[in-house]
Amino acid sequence: MSSEYVVHGASGSGSMPVEATMRLLGLPYRVIENAPWESKAAADAVGAVNRLRQVPAVILPSGELMTESAAILIHLADSHPQAGLAPAPDARERAQFLRWMIYLPASIYSMFWVRDDPSRLAADAAAEQVISQRTAQRIADCWRMMDEQVSPGDYILGDRLSVLDLYVTVMSRWTPRRKVFHQVAPKMSAVVRRVDADPRLADFWAQRMPFEAGWEG
Repeated sequence: MSSEYVVHGASGSGSMPVEATMRLLGLPYRVIENAPWESKAAADAVGAVNRLRQVPAVILPSGELMTESAAILIHLADSHPQAGLAPAPDARERAQFLRWMIYLPASIYSMFWVRDDPSRLAADAAAEQVISQRTAQRIADCWRMMDEQVSPGDYILGDRLSVLDLYVTVMSRWTPRRKVFHQVAPKMSAVVRRVDADPRLADFWAQRMPFEAGWEG
């Protein structure tokens, strides 16, 4: 049994909310950096841990493997209730917390398996272009529908930061990028700007998901 978490991840990827959560919780962890979409070698390295060849994959201190970013985030938050990064099981906000934590990977994150390599589903280059355009529009539509149904305070569930806010903040920086996100999800835009500016995460964003020129799209 180890005292640290081992995160198989990549800068800018779905491991970002997991790593950010570990930072906030003060957990000991190390990252094994492999971006499976960049090379066969990286995909093979991730595949040796997660047969889906996707990040994040986390080895818990117990030695157990966890995959699926939403599951990892919920587990981390529930395992450290004193930090308040998720509503308690009996809290009024818990149902909506679970709803949106599952909505994100089911409706939005899943689009990126297609977008990372449209040839997985497309018969030719023309079809790939159509898939890229339509998945970008689907992602924007899903952000719009979520925004219409939430009533944020300082954060999506109210006045306390949760792993849901970290999840949305990272994913809102992916295609179709923040300029579109701000247009279609104005209520959540204030939340992600607040998380961007959280001083506890300033070093983390700079190291792992830097605000470089043109990052908003």
